[in-house]
Amino acid sequence: MEPDRDRSPTPPRVVWNARSRSLRPSLLVWAALLLCLGLFSSHPSAASDDEPGAMSAQERYDLCLRQVKRRNYTKALETCNRVRNFHRDDPVSILAELTIADVYYKRKDWEQARLAYEDFVRLHPRNARVDYAVWRIGDCWFRSAPASFGRDQTASKQAMTVWAGYEDRFSDSPHVQDVKAAMPKARRRLAGKEMAVARYYRVRRSWRAARGRAQTVVDRYPQSNFAPQAAAWVAESWYRWGFVDEAKQSRSFIEENYPNHRMLARVDNLFSRPPGEMPEEPVFPRPFRIPKASEGMGPMGGPAMGMPGGMGGMGGMGGMGGMGGM
Repeated sequence: MEPDRDRSPTPPRVVWNARSRSLRPSLLVWAALLLCLGLFSSHPSAASDDEPGAMSAQERYDLCLRQVKRRNYTKALETCNRVRNFHRDDPVSILAELTIADVYYKRKDWEQARLAYEDFVRLHPRNARVDYAVWRIGDCWFRSAPASFGRDQTASKQAMTVWAGYEDRFSDSPHVQDVKAAMPKARRRLAGKEMAVARYYRVRRSWRAARGRAQTVVDRYPQSNFAPQAAAWVAESWYRWGFVDEAKQSRSFIEENYPNHRMLARVDNLFSRPPGEMPEEPVFPRPFRIPKASEGMGPMGGPAMGMPGGMGGMGGMGGMGGMGGM
C-alpha cells in the first residue's frame, strides 16, 4: 500500500525537561541592557534635578510658587530648600527663605513658621520685608496661644512683646493695621487670665490675692472689657477687710470710666451693708535663729549656733579634750 502523498510529514516532537525550561539570559542580552541604561543616564534630559545646573534659581522658585498655589506644601518645601542650598548667592534664595516660612504658616505649624521667620529677620535685618516677618512672628505666637482664659497665656504675652513699638519701627508698613487689630485681642486674653485667677481666690474668700490679681487688670488693661468687673472686685476686697476709703476709690474709677455699668450698682449694694474686718493673720516663728555675720565665730571658724544646752561654745571643745591623746 502506497503512502498518502497529500499528507504533510509530522514534525518531530520536542521533549522539554526541567533543565531546558530554565531559560537564562545570555551575555549579549545583559550587555545590550547595560548599554541602553548607560545611554539613557548620559542623556542631558535625564540629569538629576538635585544637580545645581539642572534648573536655574528663578525656575526653581517659580516651580515652588506653583506648588504652593496647588497646596502641595511638601514638594514646595523641598523645592525652596533646593533654591536656598544650591543658589545661595542669588537674590531669589532670600525670597525662598521667606517662602519656606510662609509654607509652614499655611500648614498651621506655628512653631516651625515662627523659627523660620526669626531666622529671616536675624540673617537679613535690612531686607525690605522685615516688617512682614516681624508681624508674622507675633501672629505665630498669638495663634499658638490657647483660646481659653484659664490656660497658660505665655504665648499671648510673647506676641505683645514682639508687636511692642511696631508702628514706630515700621510706620509705612501695610501690616500696621493688622497689628493694631490683633493687639486688643492679645490684651483681652491676658486680662482674662488674670481675672480667672482672681475669681479662683475670690470664691475662696482670699481677698488679698484676689485684690492683687484684679488690680493688675485695672492697672495694665484699663481699656479691656474686664476692667469694670476687676475694679468692682478690688472695691469688694477692700470693703470686706474694712478699708472703706480704698473701696470708694475703686468705685470712683468705675463711675468715671463706666458710669452706666452694672458693676456700679453691685458695688453700691455692697456698700449698703456694714464693712467687714481684717482677719488676724497668724505669725509663724522660725524654728531656729540664723546667726548674723557680726556675731562671734565658733571655735572651728564657723558661727556659734544658738543651740540648746550651750552647744554653741562647747567650752572650746573642752568636752572633747581627750581626743588629743588619741
